Amino acid sequence: MESHYSFASIGVVHSCFKEKFGVPRQPGLVPESRAQLELLAPYNRAESVSGLAGASHIWLQFIFHEFVGKTWSPTVRPPRLGGNKRMGVFATRSPVRPNPLGLSVVKLDRIDIAGGKVILHISGIDLVDGTPVVDIKPYVPYVDHVPEASNEFASGVPKVLFVKLSAQAEADCEKFSHEHPVDIRALVTQVLQQDPKPPYQTPDSARIYGMKLLNFDLQWRYLIADVADGESVLSIEVIALLGRA
Repeated sequence: MESHYSFASIGVVHSCFKEKFGVPRQPGLVPESRAQLELLAPYNRAESVSGLAGASHIWLQFIFHEFVGKTWSPTVRPPRLGGNKRMGVFATRSPVRPNPLGLSVVKLDRIDIAGGKVILHISGIDLVDGTPVVDIKPYVPYVDHVPEASNEFASGVPKVLFVKLSAQAEADCEKFSHEHPVDIRALVTQVLQQDPKPPYQTPDSARIYGMKLLNFDLQWRYLIADVADGESVLSIEVIALLGRA
């Protein structure tokens, strides 16, 4: 018998990622990616997070709010498999699900409680700005870490691309570093190392790619170097960080 449930958002994420494109595909891949989780009334009480500061990491259950209302399918094409192979939706972490619920483990850097607000500062995130959170749980190492765990679909850490910055991009990183309490150069490098474009897309070396990050537009291009036996090596050059009004 089908049952229906409703949940209230307990908080909202203020993220460095301002759009879906470019968000890391899993948490922890970009350690410098940071956000603030602001608890909403009536959950914004100091008592609700009493003792939580003792946890280095936390689990967040959240809503894939930009996918709400999209029709789910029993099979999906995971980007990690190049978009060419179908798997059951429950064997993947696709955001298009029967119920648009997500789960991420993130680093808890600190908790600020002041002026009627409770804000959790988190990093290593894979959450877009405005993500509604429905629950928080502490990460418990002795049960949440399973050394012998395996997954044939995702058996290892994805390869990362080499990223170099143009002189203009280096100067831009220095400029924006004065506006944000993060290492902008590290953030830019870590995000682009993951190759934001879908794996099944052929990179166009003549095209300038872009994404919204913090308060600037990050621009880059792909460099394709031919090597022996007809193979090629892909890397990224950061062109510039353009401020937004």
